[in-house]
Amino acid sequence: MNLSARTAVFLTITLAAASPAPGPLRIIGGPNTGGCIAGAVSLPPEGPGFQTIHLDRSAFWGAPQTIANLEQFGREAKAAELPALLVEDISRARGGPLPGGHVSHQIGLDADVGLDMRLRAPLTSAQRNTIELTSLVAADGRGVDPGVWSPRVTALLRMAAGLPGVDRILVNPAIKQQLCREVTGDRSWLHLIRPWYGHAAHMHIRFRCPADQTECVQAAPPPPGDGCDATLQWWFDQLDVPARPSAPYKPPPAPAACKAILAGGD
Repeated sequence: MNLSARTAVFLTITLAAASPAPGPLRIIGGPNTGGCIAGAVSLPPEGPGFQTIHLDRSAFWGAPQTIANLEQFGREAKAAELPALLVEDISRARGGPLPGGHVSHQIGLDADVGLDMRLRAPLTSAQRNTIELTSLVAADGRGVDPGVWSPRVTALLRMAAGLPGVDRILVNPAIKQQLCREVTGDRSWLHLIRPWYGHAAHMHIRFRCPADQTECVQAAPPPPGDGCDATLQWWFDQLDVPARPSAPYKPPPAPAACKAILAGGD
């Protein structure tokens, strides 16, 4: 195949992948295996209580349940008088890899939502593309930034944990630590808030596989308990361990069943 022919094939695949695969919902793969989705729907650019950001480099397609839950999240945040949620990556129209190594954003069940709950006016169109989410974590990684942290962040995370079908919510270990220190009364929802690298400026919400999606690979559930035990300290111990060189990231291959979906075959 000559260069012009290869270019034409690449453009055909790229354009096809920009639109959802028609038909009923079909989720193939899991958060750590790579995958794809047919029957995805798009989150509107904005709605009650939410705005999408970085439209030039983010993707806002997901399973219908994911999109409905995010819209519900926005309505609940608005009712609680929180600032509009800022939503980044969900998945591409047919799933598959996203730039930046977002393996778990391939099947329409994951969404990134900003954590900065300082009061602000709705963003303009220009601001939505240029805004950079503010980290809630101190520079040394061992605690939150008191200038950004507020009880509204706790309220937001509690609200997210109460959405239907949530599997887990990934946040920076310093954010999890702060929740462990300050949440009183009902702490059962902390079970779903899990520490992970990065995630200092946004939460990563992961929804469970819908019951009828037999090709969707469900991850093991979070460990029992509120996660405020010695396992949390492990993350801070790693800050004292010299970083080791790591091999370049190589995403897992897509499941074979995704070939036609990702290539634009209907």
